Amino acid sequence: MLLTRRHFGFSAAALSLSACAGGITGSSGASGGVSSDLVPAANGKYDAWVASFRTRAAQQGISDQVLTAGFRGAGYLPGVVTRDRNQTEFKRSLEDYLSIAVSDERVSQGRAALSRHRGVLNAIESQYGVDAEIVTAIWGLESFYGARRGSVPVISATSTLAFDGRRGAFFEKQLIAALRILQNGDITADRMTGSWAGAMGHTQFIPTSYQTFAVDFTGDGRRDIWSDDPSDALASAAAYLQRNGWTRGQSWGREVAPGASGGTLQPQAGGPRFATTSNFRVIKRYNNSDAYAIGVGHLADRIGGAGPLRTAFPPDADGLTKNDRIALQEGLSRRGYDTGGSDGVIGPNTRKAISAYQSGQGLPVTGDPSQELLQRLN
Repeated sequence: MLLTRRHFGFSAAALSLSACAGGITGSSGASGGVSSDLVPAANGKYDAWVASFRTRAAQQGISDQVLTAGFRGAGYLPGVVTRDRNQTEFKRSLEDYLSIAVSDERVSQGRAALSRHRGVLNAIESQYGVDAEIVTAIWGLESFYGARRGSVPVISATSTLAFDGRRGAFFEKQLIAALRILQNGDITADRMTGSWAGAMGHTQFIPTSYQTFAVDFTGDGRRDIWSDDPSDALASAAAYLQRNGWTRGQSWGREVAPGASGGTLQPQAGGPRFATTSNFRVIKRYNNSDAYAIGVGHLADRIGGAGPLRTAFPPDADGLTKNDRIALQEGLSRRGYDTGGSDGVIGPNTRKAISAYQSGQGLPVTGDPSQELLQRLN
């Protein structure tokens, strides 16, 4: 996504953990599957801010024609502010993170995507030196292979966040960059969509990163990362890694034996250890998180035919292994309490299902998983 973000479960949704990227915007009453709070709402103060911004933008070389086109139909999006304010700093375990990032579905769809686009990915690898599997893995984590590119107008999203002021200077810079993209003719305003935070296209570039790193790989004169054809977006991700120091022919790293020491990384106590290379640190330039870089590397390996990690993760704080958590979710689902899937990750849906089950059984309602609850369900 190329935003500065700290996470073990990213605020981008490339993993569908939130609505920051990938267009996971809900469908509560708005056209086109966009949540109703992501439709422009009347706001006089925002309108006044836009009027003053237009003067600043003109002083930076943005033409009146581009400003008019860019803001045509744009407006204040209350849901953008809500989502920005509701972001919480939290940590998922590496096991939970990888359960989502390298799920069986993401691996199988990644292998299919690699096969489907093998020609262009091989050409990208030849030109930029970045393995086709690594590029495919970034694509998979950032937008689920293009399925979740985002449908929020970028001008509305970035102008709303710039007006809101919590990170006003940063988002005004993104807004100016987005307008420069329009002025360059790479995309039209109606097609410039992305996440609620302004991350765009198959590989979720923010506007300033797009300006610096996006490439026209197809040679049609436009750097089109939004198109159904992912070629420009995939090449742009590879160009980003190359320009940040990617070493051709070198792996990202590998899992090592549990007892290995000296320069190894163990993000979760008792879990797998990894020996990493300089390319691991380059992946972190894309998203500054050890979990993200491991997710990209391991997903790339799995897409390339490798098996799961060899080292098992320890039981969680509730004494439950991943298999226990899956069994708990399956037990709840069998009794009519929907957990939203059985991936072994205890998220809001599972906690809601636990609470409903506890209430129905006359138990203290905590929403917490436990060995006792698992035994009851089994």
